[in-house]
Amino acid sequence: MRMVDRQIEARGVRDPRVLEAMRTVPRHRFVPPERAAQAYRDHPLPIGHGQTISQPYIVAKMTELLQPERDDRVLEIGTGSGYQAAVLSRLVAEVYSIEIVEPLARRAETVLKELGYDDVTVRAGDGYAGWPEHAPFDAIIVTAAPERVPQALVEQLKPGGRMVIPVGPVHALQELRLIEKTENGALRDRRIAPVRFVPMTGGDGG
Repeated sequence: MRMVDRQIEARGVRDPRVLEAMRTVPRHRFVPPERAAQAYRDHPLPIGHGQTISQPYIVAKMTELLQPERDDRVLEIGTGSGYQAAVLSRLVAEVYSIEIVEPLARRAETVLKELGYDDVTVRAGDGYAGWPEHAPFDAIIVTAAPERVPQALVEQLKPGGRMVIPVGPVHALQELRLIEKTENGALRDRRIAPVRFVPMTGGDGG
Protein backbone atom coordinates (compact mmCIF):
# COMPACT_ATOMS: atom_id res chain seq x y z
CA MET A 1 0.00 0.00 0.00
CA ARG A 2 1.35 3.42 -1.00
CA MET A 3 0.44 4.97 2.39
CA VAL A 4 2.67 2.48 4.22
CA ASP A 5 5.53 2.56 1.72
CA ARG A 6 5.76 6.33 1.31
CA GLN A 7 4.49 7.79 4.59
CA ILE A 8 5.44 5.22 7.21
CA GLU A 9 8.22 2.82 6.22
CA ALA A 10 10.11 5.60 4.42
CA ARG A 11 10.20 7.56 7.70
CA GLY A 12 11.76 4.78 9.68
CA VAL A 13 8.97 2.61 11.09
CA ARG A 14 10.41 -0.88 10.77
CA ASP A 15 8.36 -3.31 12.88
CA PRO A 16 6.94 -5.73 10.29
CA ARG A 17 3.86 -6.51 12.39
CA VAL A 18 3.02 -2.81 12.70
CA LEU A 19 3.50 -2.28 8.96
CA GLU A 20 1.24 -5.23 8.19
CA ALA A 21 -1.47 -3.95 10.54
CA MET A 22 -1.30 -0.54 8.86
CA ARG A 23 -1.72 -2.24 5.49
CA THR A 24 -4.71 -4.35 6.50
CA VAL A 25 -6.89 -2.04 8.63
CA PRO A 26 -9.28 -0.14 6.29
CA ARG A 27 -8.65 3.46 7.37
CA HIS A 28 -11.42 4.82 5.12
CA ARG A 29 -14.03 3.05 7.25
CA PHE A 30 -13.05 5.13 10.29
CA VAL A 31 -13.51 8.59 8.78
CA PRO A 32 -16.77 10.38 7.91
CA PRO A 33 -18.05 9.26 4.48
CA GLU A 34 -17.40 12.68 2.95
CA ARG A 35 -13.73 12.35 3.97
CA ALA A 36 -13.20 8.79 2.69
CA ALA A 37 -11.31 9.93 -0.42
CA GLN A 38 -8.74 11.65 1.85
CA ALA A 39 -8.41 8.78 4.33
CA TYR A 40 -4.94 7.60 3.27
CA ARG A 41 -3.35 11.03 2.91
CA ASP A 42 -0.45 12.21 5.05
CA HIS A 43 -2.37 14.36 7.54
CA PRO A 44 -4.98 14.12 10.30
CA LEU A 45 -8.67 14.48 9.45
CA PRO A 46 -11.62 15.87 11.42
CA ILE A 47 -14.11 13.26 12.65
CA GLY A 48 -16.58 15.59 14.35
CA HIS A 49 -17.01 16.99 17.88
CA GLY A 50 -13.71 18.86 17.58
CA GLN A 51 -11.73 15.60 17.33
CA THR A 52 -9.44 14.15 14.66
CA ILE A 53 -8.10 10.87 13.34
CA SER A 54 -4.31 11.04 13.61
CA GLN A 55 -1.96 11.16 10.64
CA PRO A 56 -1.12 7.57 9.53
CA TYR A 57 2.58 7.97 10.34
CA ILE A 58 1.83 9.07 13.91
CA VAL A 59 -0.46 6.06 14.45
CA ALA A 60 2.27 3.73 13.21
CA LYS A 61 5.06 5.44 15.17
CA MET A 62 3.13 5.41 18.46
CA THR A 63 2.19 1.78 17.90
CA GLU A 64 5.79 0.78 17.23
CA LEU A 65 6.97 2.62 20.36
CA LEU A 66 4.64 0.45 22.45
CA GLN A 67 6.46 -2.69 21.23
CA PRO A 68 3.16 -4.62 21.27
CA GLU A 69 3.22 -8.36 22.02
CA ARG A 70 0.54 -10.86 21.07
CA ASP A 71 -0.58 -11.54 24.63
CA ASP A 72 -0.64 -7.87 25.76
CA ARG A 73 -3.61 -6.09 27.27
CA VAL A 74 -3.56 -2.45 26.17
CA LEU A 75 -5.43 0.61 27.44
CA GLU A 76 -6.15 3.38 24.95
CA ILE A 77 -7.23 6.82 26.12
CA GLY A 78 -9.08 8.68 23.36
CA THR A 79 -10.88 6.20 21.10
CA GLY A 80 -11.81 8.88 18.59
CA SER A 81 -12.65 7.12 15.34
CA GLY A 82 -11.54 3.69 16.61
CA TYR A 83 -8.74 3.43 14.05
CA GLN A 84 -5.83 3.25 16.52
CA ALA A 85 -7.70 0.57 18.49
CA ALA A 86 -8.26 -1.43 15.31
CA VAL A 87 -4.55 -1.30 14.46
CA LEU A 88 -3.65 -2.43 17.98
CA SER A 89 -6.20 -5.23 17.90
CA ARG A 90 -4.22 -6.87 15.11
CA LEU A 91 -1.14 -6.94 17.35
CA VAL A 92 -2.29 -7.68 20.92
CA ALA A 93 -4.76 -9.86 22.83
CA GLU A 94 -7.13 -7.19 24.19
CA VAL A 95 -7.67 -3.46 23.77
CA TYR A 96 -9.67 -1.41 26.27
CA SER A 97 -10.48 2.04 24.88
CA ILE A 98 -12.06 5.05 26.59
CA GLU A 99 -13.61 8.04 24.78
CA ILE A 100 -15.00 11.05 26.65
CA VAL A 101 -17.27 12.13 23.77
CA GLU A 102 -20.13 9.63 23.94
CA PRO A 103 -21.32 9.90 20.30
CA LEU A 104 -17.77 9.16 19.12
CA ALA A 105 -17.50 6.21 21.49
CA ARG A 106 -20.75 4.72 20.19
CA ARG A 107 -19.82 5.29 16.54
CA ALA A 108 -16.37 3.75 17.01
CA GLU A 109 -17.88 0.78 18.82
CA THR A 110 -20.29 0.21 15.94
CA VAL A 111 -17.60 0.39 13.24
CA LEU A 112 -15.25 -1.89 15.17
CA LYS A 113 -18.00 -4.48 15.61
CA GLU A 114 -19.01 -4.28 11.94
CA LEU A 115 -15.40 -4.95 10.91
CA GLY A 116 -14.96 -7.83 13.35
CA TYR A 117 -12.52 -6.27 15.82
CA ASP A 118 -14.03 -8.28 18.66
CA ASP A 119 -11.03 -7.93 20.98
CA VAL A 120 -11.68 -4.18 21.43
CA THR A 121 -13.88 -2.99 24.29
CA VAL A 122 -15.01 0.66 24.11
CA ARG A 123 -16.68 2.72 26.79
CA ALA A 124 -17.63 6.36 27.13
CA GLY A 125 -15.89 7.94 30.09
CA ASP A 126 -13.13 10.09 31.52
CA GLY A 127 -9.71 8.86 30.49
CA TYR A 128 -7.92 10.62 33.36
CA ALA A 129 -9.16 7.86 35.68
CA GLY A 130 -8.03 5.06 33.37
CA TRP A 131 -9.90 1.77 33.64
CA PRO A 132 -9.02 0.34 37.07
CA GLU A 133 -11.34 -2.67 36.74
CA HIS A 134 -9.10 -4.08 34.00
CA ALA A 135 -5.74 -2.84 35.27
CA PRO A 136 -2.85 -3.37 35.25
CA PHE A 137 -2.06 -3.02 31.54
CA ASP A 138 0.98 -4.15 29.59
CA ALA A 139 0.86 -0.93 27.58
CA ILE A 140 -1.05 2.36 27.56
CA ILE A 141 -1.47 4.67 24.57
CA VAL A 142 -2.94 8.17 24.86
CA THR A 143 -4.18 9.95 21.75
CA ALA A 144 -5.01 13.35 23.27
CA ALA A 145 -2.63 15.64 25.11
CA PRO A 146 -2.84 16.31 28.85
CA GLU A 147 -0.70 19.07 30.34
CA ARG A 148 0.94 16.46 32.61
CA VAL A 149 0.93 12.67 32.76
CA PRO A 150 -2.14 11.47 34.71
CA GLN A 151 -1.04 9.64 37.84
CA ALA A 152 -3.84 7.08 37.54
CA LEU A 153 -2.40 5.91 34.22
CA VAL A 154 1.08 5.55 35.68
CA GLU A 155 -0.38 3.44 38.49
CA GLN A 156 -2.30 1.22 36.05
CA LEU A 157 0.79 0.43 33.97
CA LYS A 158 2.39 -2.94 34.77
CA PRO A 159 6.02 -3.14 35.84
CA GLY A 160 7.87 -3.68 32.58
CA GLY A 161 5.14 -1.81 30.70
CA ARG A 162 5.31 1.13 28.29
CA MET A 163 3.14 4.22 27.88
CA VAL A 164 3.16 6.46 24.81
CA ILE A 165 1.59 9.86 25.47
CA PRO A 166 1.70 13.41 24.06
CA VAL A 167 2.18 15.94 26.88
CA GLY A 168 2.01 19.72 26.78
CA PRO A 169 -0.09 22.86 26.83
CA VAL A 170 -3.36 23.32 24.98
CA HIS A 171 -3.10 24.86 21.49
CA ALA A 172 0.67 24.52 21.30
CA LEU A 173 3.25 21.96 20.29
CA GLN A 174 3.45 19.05 22.69
CA GLU A 175 6.10 16.38 23.23
CA LEU A 176 5.48 12.76 22.40
CA ARG A 177 6.89 10.82 25.33
CA LEU A 178 7.69 7.18 25.98
CA ILE A 179 7.36 6.26 29.65
CA GLU A 180 8.71 2.88 30.73
CA LYS A 181 8.04 1.37 34.13
CA THR A 182 10.87 -0.86 35.31
CA GLU A 183 10.27 -4.13 37.11
CA ASN A 184 10.86 -2.38 40.45
CA GLY A 185 8.38 0.39 39.61
CA ALA A 186 10.80 3.17 38.67
CA LEU A 187 9.95 5.30 35.63
CA ARG A 188 12.10 6.12 32.61
CA ASP A 189 10.76 9.05 30.60
CA ARG A 190 12.04 9.64 27.06
CA ARG A 191 11.06 12.53 24.79
CA ILE A 192 10.50 11.30 21.23
CA ALA A 193 9.33 14.16 19.00
CA PRO A 194 7.29 17.36 18.88
CA VAL A 195 3.63 16.65 18.01
CA ARG A 196 0.27 18.38 17.92
CA PHE A 197 -2.75 16.63 19.41
CA VAL A 198 -6.18 17.78 20.55
CA PRO A 199 -6.24 18.48 24.30
CA MET A 200 -7.23 15.73 26.71
CA THR A 201 -10.38 16.77 28.54
CA GLY A 202 -12.05 15.56 31.72
CA GLY A 203 -10.57 14.87 35.14
CA ASP A 204 -8.14 17.56 36.17
CA GLY A 205 -7.82 18.58 32.55
CA GLY A 206 -11.05 20.58 32.41
